[in-house]
Amino acid sequence: MTYKNLGLVVTDEQHRFGVRQRTLLSEKGDAPNVLVMSATPIPRTLSLILYGDLDISIVDELPPGRTPVATRIVPEAKRDDMYGFLRGEVKKGRQVYFVCPLVEESEAVEALPAEAVYEDLRTNRLPDLRIELVHGRMKPADKDAALERFRTGEADVLVSTTVIEVGVNVPNATVMVIENAERFGLAQLHQLRGRVGRGTEASWCFLMAEPNARLKFLASTTDGFRIAQKDMELRGPGELFGTRQSGALSAGLGSLAGDAELLKLTHDEARDLMADPDSPEARTVIMLARERFMDRLRDVAVN
Repeated sequence: MTYKNLGLVVTDEQHRFGVRQRTLLSEKGDAPNVLVMSATPIPRTLSLILYGDLDISIVDELPPGRTPVATRIVPEAKRDDMYGFLRGEVKKGRQVYFVCPLVEESEAVEALPAEAVYEDLRTNRLPDLRIELVHGRMKPADKDAALERFRTGEADVLVSTTVIEVGVNVPNATVMVIENAERFGLAQLHQLRGRVGRGTEASWCFLMAEPNARLKFLASTTDGFRIAQKDMELRGPGELFGTRQSGALSAGLGSLAGDAELLKLTHDEARDLMADPDSPEARTVIMLARERFMDRLRDVAVN
């Protein structure tokens, strides 16, 4: 699709797009302005922000009427207690999400599949509640119908895969249960947690897993930017001049990846320096950058 006079490209949920996808969108006009939005910027985007390729605006408060989500790590030994809490929430008229990493059982991955969790809840754990199942292999009409029943309050519990990660808004849902939470990345856990806390009632996110440092960090904050920084420390920022969106930073700069304060300082100093690109200092930096990155830039141009 071509546009007559494209001036602005807005990419919402930016973390769900690849580098080439975003580049193609930004090239559909004559150098349009680009606005990308995400609650959890992917490591590569965060590094581009800090290296000066993107400016950043941070919205650090909840929309009016929303409440922070309390996050708890729930080991298997506490599962029955959690089900008791869920029943209490449903009795209050609230609704519950269960998110699973798989649709069905897999020999390659040891994790609870959505279909098995749905059957266990429906026949064993919560047989008196109204439970729906949603996953990506369902026919679109069936999936939409199940989501609509949950949205309108005709179902108490929605069991799903990550298809509900974005675009689902049910303010009456106050509990998010994430099975095998250790199998999800920090950014994805934060996105899933964002499906609750969309109304005025207290909301909860239960991470079904044994405690570890990564999950403890997620439970300690609801700040998406802090989570993105931690994600960058753990996964690496990827390629500044390529399409890889995580992993070790090339050209020997990986040691800076976990130091957001130093990266931000570098960003600010670079902006000040390039305010006068003809100055001796700026010319020296440009020359050194070209020497350091010329091979990689040439590879990107060829590809």
